[in-house]
Amino acid sequence: MDIIKSIEHEQLKNKVPVLDVGNTVRVHVRVKEGNRERIQVFEGIIIKKQGGGLNETFTVRRISYGVGVEKTFLVHSPTVEKVEVVRVGKARRAKLYYLRDRIGKASKTKEKLGARIETKEITLKEELEETAVEAEEVVAAEAAEMPVAEEPAVEKEAEVVEEAKAPEEAPAIETEAPVVEETVDTVKEEPVEAVTDEKPVEEDK
Repeated sequence: MDIIKSIEHEQLKNKVPVLDVGNTVRVHVRVKEGNRERIQVFEGIIIKKQGGGLNETFTVRRISYGVGVEKTFLVHSPTVEKVEVVRVGKARRAKLYYLRDRIGKASKTKEKLGARIETKEITLKEELEETAVEAEEVVAAEAAEMPVAEEPAVEKEAEVVEEAKAPEEAPAIETEAPVVEETVDTVKEEPVEAVTDEKPVEEDK
C-alpha cells in the first residue's frame, strides 16, 4: 500500500450504506449556518453511482414544485450523517437518465412488491483491523524470541534478599525482669577453743 492509498484509507468510513440504483432514499446532511449546525433531509431516487474508494459518489433526484433537482453526495463525506431506504424500486439500468424526461408518475421507478425495506451497511475496515492484530502478534512473537539482556548482579542479589526475607514478626512485648535481692549474713563468728586430749596434771600436795 503506497502513501496516497494509506492516507485515503484513513479518511474512509468504517461502515457505508448499501446504495442500489432505483431506490428512493432519505439522505441526512449536516448543514452549518454560522455557529449553528443542523441536519437537512433530502429525499429522492438514486439515478446513478460512480467512482470508487474515497471518491465514490451517488446522485439523488427529486421533483420540487415541478422542477427537477439533483444532488450528488460523497459516500464517505463526514457531512452525510446517514442514508435511509424509503422505497425499493425496480431498475434494469445503471444510469436512470431517462427519468429526466418523464413527468408526473412516470418520473418514478416502479416499486418492488414484497421487497423488504431495510438499510444495509457494509463494513470496510474490518479486514484492516484483523491485519493490524496479526501484525501486533508477530511483533510480540519477535520480541519474545529476542534474548533478554542480563541484569546486573547487584540487582539479582537484592531480589534474592527480598525473597528470603521472612514475614514481618509481631512486635516483642517488653517484660520486666525479676529483681533478685542479695541477702548478707550478719552472724558474727565466735572464737572456738581448741580441744586437746591431754589430761590436766595434778599438783602434788
